[in-house]
Amino acid sequence: MMVLLRHLLGDVLRRLRQRQGRTLREVSAEARVSLGYLSEVERGQKEASSELLSSICTALGVPLSQVLREVADQLALAELQEAAMLGGSVPAEPVPADDRLDIDQVPDRVPDVVDMVGV
Repeated sequence: MMVLLRHLLGDVLRRLRQRQGRTLREVSAEARVSLGYLSEVERGQKEASSELLSSICTALGVPLSQVLREVADQLALAELQEAAMLGGSVPAEPVPADDRLDIDQVPDRVPDVVDMVGV
């Protein structure tokens, strides 16, 4: 079973929105996208363009890079699980659920590059 990127992206966006206690209606209005389309993106039924994804992230107040990092982490995990099921090469010990990165563990504000280099 292949994991679809749009499903992972939708899951991450939904978790972020729900964590903020916001409705689809609120986020769709702020992102200037129809409520139905945002719902389909969250359910992994529609592919979000880069422009739309940027608008949604802005409406949620999170950097696009944060969303993409979470999606990449989830995709890597899914690939490991798929490889294990197919008998491929995987680490001897799977990553315990408690050690996986979850969007809830990422700070609400990711430091800017300027913050990191101390300029």
